[in-house]
Amino acid sequence: MAVVGVVAGVLTGWPGLDTVNGCGLAVNRYPSETARDWVQYADVVVVAKAAQERESGREELAGGSYRLERTVQLDVQAKPFTSDARSHPAVGSDLDYIGEGWKLLADGKTRIAQLTGDAPRVVPDHTYILALRWEDKRWVSLGEGAVVPFDGQVVGRGEWCGQVLDTDGFAQGERTGRSGDHSLEKKLLGQGEQAVEKALDRAAGKKS
Repeated sequence: MAVVGVVAGVLTGWPGLDTVNGCGLAVNRYPSETARDWVQYADVVVVAKAAQERESGREELAGGSYRLERTVQLDVQAKPFTSDARSHPAVGSDLDYIGEGWKLLADGKTRIAQLTGDAPRVVPDHTYILALRWEDKRWVSLGEGAVVPFDGQVVGRGEWCGQVLDTDGFAQGERTGRSGDHSLEKKLLGQGEQAVEKALDRAAGKKS
């Protein structure tokens, strides 16, 4: 087990911890890899910049530690896809997204940032494409393939697994480096918003 950073009392765990993407176990609520998955299971796909984060709940664990829920405010820049298959709130200029949180240790000060297999944590000052679903009156991602780094309007550039990567670094990740991976993020690596919209339109059966 390795600890890769200590910033303001926040530690980030790597393989061996129950934390991270490409750095831990994958978390999938719904299929999330392909454009077809996104249009079938997501209520909305957004391009958004993470503006700020806050603790939004806590659960006491054994030994005096806590699991802290984290809510991230996303400033929405574009909505390449909106589903009319299910009832959900309209998305405006911003929304609250439930991301991976923290574990607060028994000392009451040290926070361990929780990550989840093969995906970004979603941290302030970075931009992402997210396939979201309205569940239990909250916006959550479909799963590990539904949050894609998008800094500079480029698929695969930005924060991933708590690190900041360029497209080459992202391509060497746990999932996108596999020859059998046919995910949307791999197919569109290095491309921009127009390519994303076209892929989603095709999957939804819209004529370009």
